[in-house]
Amino acid sequence: MRMLTRNRTKAWWSALVCAVVCLHAVAFTAQTRKPKKVPPKTELAKLQEEFIEATKEYKESLAKLLVIYERGVSKAEEKVTQSQALFAQGLISKNQLSETEKALAGAKDKVTETSRLITNADTQIADTLLEAQAEAQVARTPLARGSTLRTASYIRYTGTGGWLLSDSWKVQRFFLESFKKQLPVAVFGQGAIHDRWRLDHHNSMDVSLHPDGAEGQALMNFLRSNGIPFLAFRGAIPGTATGPHIHIGRPSHRY
Repeated sequence: MRMLTRNRTKAWWSALVCAVVCLHAVAFTAQTRKPKKVPPKTELAKLQEEFIEATKEYKESLAKLLVIYERGVSKAEEKVTQSQALFAQGLISKNQLSETEKALAGAKDKVTETSRLITNADTQIADTLLEAQAEAQVARTPLARGSTLRTASYIRYTGTGGWLLSDSWKVQRFFLESFKKQLPVAVFGQGAIHDRWRLDHHNSMDVSLHPDGAEGQALMNFLRSNGIPFLAFRGAIPGTATGPHIHIGRPSHRY
């Protein structure tokens, strides 16, 4: 009986020692395992995050303002109802009634405009997120020559040949012959805004045309048919574009 008990004790201690050794091995493996490297955020990604946070704060302030304006509408409606009753009794003039009605219309306009600004803020946030996702996708899988990438914010065409700023006369001549006016060049080569954003824009030019307009569409068709790369922005993008325009040339890289 003593021998059986002694054997059981030895087996128990052996199992305990094995468990401790295994736990130490697991802990050592966890400590020595190298953490996965997280790629550093680009400057553009940081700007996009800052823009999204600022837009969210702006939206929150608008939401608070909307509550105040909606209360103003309720009060203005009550005042109009009272004025209508007083006017029916001949106690106030038509002009006095009209003033309360105008005040109600103004209060409703404030609500409508604030709601529109909130919707615009949501759209800007969504567009910026889509933009970041598209850029991440491009970074993982570079576009082939002659490819086109479309997002909610911009259109990118990679081109099929080389491009030099000295070739810009071809684009200017096309636009002059097509529309009988000069190409609206906003920035030719490097500009002050590109210096501020540290973008290499020396071999590109920006044209003040909306990509969805008739002239913008015609220009992009010409660029595609001639294999000239471009980026067409539909609106402002933090750290990349101040507003709608067509960037002719390769994408400007940061330095």
